[in-house]
Amino acid sequence: MKRLFSTLYLVLFFTTVAVSQDDDSLLDLLDEDEPTQEFATAGFKTTRIINGHSFEMNGHGVMDFKISHRFGYVSGALQEMFGLDQANIRIGLDYGVTDWLNVGLGRTNVGKFYDGFAKVRLLRQQSGEKNIPIHILWVSDVAITSLPEKRLLADQGLTGAFKEYPFSNRLYFTNQIIVGRKFSEGFSIQLMPTMVHRNYVHTNKASNDVFAIGAGGRAKLTKRVAINLEYYYVLPEQLDPAVNYKNSLSVGFDIETGGHVFQLHFTNSRGMVENGFITETRGDWLKGDFSFGFNVSRVFTVYRPKRD
Repeated sequence: MKRLFSTLYLVLFFTTVAVSQDDDSLLDLLDEDEPTQEFATAGFKTTRIINGHSFEMNGHGVMDFKISHRFGYVSGALQEMFGLDQANIRIGLDYGVTDWLNVGLGRTNVGKFYDGFAKVRLLRQQSGEKNIPIHILWVSDVAITSLPEKRLLADQGLTGAFKEYPFSNRLYFTNQIIVGRKFSEGFSIQLMPTMVHRNYVHTNKASNDVFAIGAGGRAKLTKRVAINLEYYYVLPEQLDPAVNYKNSLSVGFDIETGGHVFQLHFTNSRGMVENGFITETRGDWLKGDFSFGFNVSRVFTVYRPKRD
C-alpha cells in the first residue's frame, strides 16, 4: 500500500511540474504575441516652435494659456534701450477638444488682430503594432484686424477710393500642412508648406494668395533646455516689390520649469499671427533689425476624460 501511495505521489508531482511549465510557456507565447504601440512624444516642448505651430498638440481636455512678448529692434540701441522700450504682446488660449483636434483664440496688439485656429492631427508618429514614421497635421487660421476704419483707409491710401472700409478687407486666412519627425530624444524637425490668403492687397503687384515653405527644428541641450530654429521662405514675386520684405527667421531656447515652459528667442518678425510674420516681416538681421522676445506657456487640465 505504501508503495502504491508513493507511486501516485510521484506521478502527481511530475504531472504538476509539467503542467506548470506548459502554462509558463503558453503565457510566454501570449506575451510575445500581445500587440504593442508606442507613440513619439515631446518632439517639441510646446505646441509652438517660436512663432508658428509645432507638430505637438494639447491632450484631450488640456488648456494652454500662452503669453507672447516681443520687444523692439535691437538696432534701436541705447535710445530705445536696445528695443526694451517697446512691446508687442499676444495673449492666447489653446484647448484640446480631443487628442487629435485643438482649437485656439488669440489677441495681439500688432495690427489689433483677433485670431482663431483649428489644428487637426492626420497621422501620428508611432512604432510597434503600427509603424508610422512621421507626424502629419493640418492647421487653418483666420485673423481679423480691428484697427479703426480711418487708420486703415489712410495707411492703405484709400481715403479717396472708399467712403468706408469693407469688413471683408479685414480678413486673412492661413492654411498649413505640418510634416515632422522626432528622430531621437534630442532632435526633431518639421516642414510647413503654407498658403496665406489676404482678402485685400492695395496694389496689383502683390498677390492675394502667398505661398511659403517653413522649416523648424529642435535640438536638446540638457534635460530641461533645448535650442529651436524656425524659418519661413516666401516664394518670389508675391509680395509688394515697393516694400523691402524679408523672410521670417527666429532662433531661441526652451527652458522647462515644472508646469511652465519659457521660450526665449530672437526674431526679425514683429507680427505673431501667420499673416503677420510670414507676409509682413521687414526686419533685416544683418542690420540689427531683430527683437528679443519670449513665450510663456502654462498648461491646465480643464477636463479629465474617462479612460477604459
